[in-house]
Amino acid sequence: MEPLEPLDRVAPAELDAAAGIANRISANVARAVQARDEVLNCLLVALAAEGHVLIEDYPGVGKTALARSLARSIDGQFARVQCTADLLPADIVGASVYNQREQRFEFRPGPIFANIVLVDEVNRASPKTQSGLLECMQERHVTVDIHTHELARPFLVLATENPIEYEGTYPLPEAQVDRFMVRISLGYPDAVAEAAMLAGHETGDRVLELEPVASPTDVLRLQDTAARVRASEALRDYVVALLGQTRADSRVELGASPRAGLMLLRAAKARALLEGRDHALPDDVQALAQPVLAHRLLLAPETVGAPAEDVRRHVIADAIGATPAL
Repeated sequence: MEPLEPLDRVAPAELDAAAGIANRISANVARAVQARDEVLNCLLVALAAEGHVLIEDYPGVGKTALARSLARSIDGQFARVQCTADLLPADIVGASVYNQREQRFEFRPGPIFANIVLVDEVNRASPKTQSGLLECMQERHVTVDIHTHELARPFLVLATENPIEYEGTYPLPEAQVDRFMVRISLGYPDAVAEAAMLAGHETGDRVLELEPVASPTDVLRLQDTAARVRASEALRDYVVALLGQTRADSRVELGASPRAGLMLLRAAKARALLEGRDHALPDDVQALAQPVLAHRLLLAPETVGAPAEDVRRHVIADAIGATPAL
């Protein structure tokens, strides 16, 4: 096997610039959305690592506001897709429309061409429409009538699911779930934070008051720097061993995939950058194992009856405990 190409070393000035961008975005989003620090950290990790985010939570906890706040903070274009059973793939990616004046077909891009795309209640869309997101999320382009159209950069999909309503929904297939780098849950704010939110939103929409604190170019620079953060061979072996533990667990029918390992390593590198380091550590992998791996585990039939999220959380925790950090 040929040796890996050495990555350009991340300069101290780049570390400072990346931390500054992340801190500004996080503080700005927090002005409009009451979210826990770990939620904002996962969101920034996904943004820096070019991943996508699945938000599974109850209605009215700020999922849409979170996406809008992020888009305004980076001065990016925002689009929202409200999923329904009759939504078609063309409603997301766009379609070729005949221009009578010029007597030719021209492509009309859909909302997927925005920088930040909120796919609301993604499990209400039909499987055909859900599959239309696969190429967009993985390949970063859209193919319509044999023509390929590149998506905007940066590009981030935030998809939401309501965990308490299943009537009229289509569960996401494993291949679709595997495209999301992290899954997060905002949860209800505590009493003090909720009272502050009521006071802050009493006069209007706080999101509309936000000013950009970064640019799409800043985000692209952040992503480039995160990709150049170093991950040692020992750390890569640690990630592989961790994945192997999930596959060997008797409570799991289908463990974490190789794609899960790629995303976990990319996320760990992004977290290291946001922590001000030019190299990733096992601590980064362990901190992100739950939000990156848990939603990818398909549980064995024997676990039916136990809360699925509790089982997944214990599987990941046990895998971390059983895998020595080299």
